[in-house]
Amino acid sequence: MKIWNTLTGQKEEFKPITEGRVFMYNCGPTVYNFAHIGNLRSFLLADTLRKGLELEDFEVKQVMNITDVGHLTGDSDTGEDKVEKEALKEGTSAKDITDFYTQAFFTDLDALNIDKNKILFPKATDHIQEQIDLIQKLETKGFTYTITDGVYFDTSKYSEYGKLGNINLVGLEEGARVEANAEKKNSTDFALWKLSKEREVRQQEWKSPWGIGFPGWHLECSAMSMKYLGDTFDIHTGGIDHIPVHHNNEIAQSEVASGKPLAHYWIHGAFLNIKGGKMAKSEGNFITLETLREHGIHPLSYRYWLLTAHYRTQVDFTFEAVLGAQTAFTDIIYTLSNTYEQGQISEPHFRQFKEYMSDDLNTPQVIALIHTFLSDSSISLADKKATIFAFDLTLGLNIKKIITEISDIPEEITNLGEERDQKRKERDWSTSDAIREQIESKGYSVEDSTQKTFIRRKFI
Repeated sequence: MKIWNTLTGQKEEFKPITEGRVFMYNCGPTVYNFAHIGNLRSFLLADTLRKGLELEDFEVKQVMNITDVGHLTGDSDTGEDKVEKEALKEGTSAKDITDFYTQAFFTDLDALNIDKNKILFPKATDHIQEQIDLIQKLETKGFTYTITDGVYFDTSKYSEYGKLGNINLVGLEEGARVEANAEKKNSTDFALWKLSKEREVRQQEWKSPWGIGFPGWHLECSAMSMKYLGDTFDIHTGGIDHIPVHHNNEIAQSEVASGKPLAHYWIHGAFLNIKGGKMAKSEGNFITLETLREHGIHPLSYRYWLLTAHYRTQVDFTFEAVLGAQTAFTDIIYTLSNTYEQGQISEPHFRQFKEYMSDDLNTPQVIALIHTFLSDSSISLADKKATIFAFDLTLGLNIKKIITEISDIPEEITNLGEERDQKRKERDWSTSDAIREQIESKGYSVEDSTQKTFIRRKFI
């Protein structure tokens, strides 16, 4: 299997540290609001990668953090804590906020057919001591200093800072100066522990050797990934927006603490744009799965749409584009639902599928293969169905379950369909049309063939 490694800037053959096993960490959500569909693209990448690795017979241990404290509105070391701010706004507790949005996140994963049971979800607030221990390691090695608002990592002492993505440190430093924290030794230095301000009322704060406060956002990922996956592990994923600061900060503090590379492969998904710009909560332009549903789009149609583009390719979201993808996805489902026969997997097509997936998760080629395969009249529909079901164990579109659900027709509707077939044979078109409208009004779709009426539950 070959995959693009941000650390080296090239496509490489994947070689795990331990033969047959993969240890993978995915940057998870900050649970102060609903996840928008741009966030979800990153989590879908992690799921597709996991399934791609399992296709190659790897056993995967997957960890995805839940950030429930310490992520500031400046996405660095400035501004308000996002969770605390939302709790104040809603007039409720920080725990109520994080519990609610964590469950909302899990509901989204279910809707996208991401198996939560295969993922460990550690919370930052459950690992405060591990984070304090990590800071103390860095302190002992001389990489920290304390200023008025907290304990900071001294990036000037880590010669490889910025190595992920070959970051232009001059440009990064210019951007960091916006913070205007005159006490920092270097503009790229970052907070390990933030001290609570005098007279500040925080719901989430803890005692530490440096004073009462809370952990830095970057520190959380290092402490939890190293606890559950070890000092060095195989794969770390996230969005490309994490490369310049968050992931380089993770690398710096982790590798100084352990003396080992944090992750051997760094895999990043590209942005999902809306109206030419990055979708972001801070911009107020984010769209949730519920928004998609309100526009008649099934969450798995969104998953299908993302698979039509490579994960490293920026995509421009429009409702029209996703609705178009949903039409194509629905055609696949309805076509495969037209047979109940048991077929055989087409080995040549399955080998081609594996070849595409092992080439840096080339899902656009896979989607093209599916449509070409379906149009091949030399292959039985039963064999097509068996083969695409096999593909879908990796694609995660849940096609088999959807077909089962849409084909579960109650007797009342079946009887109407049979009555309609009879009226069509009698060429009683007005009655036939009236029955069709009656069936569709009850939430079913009607498709005519030369022999009979196919009735299915509507996809959405």
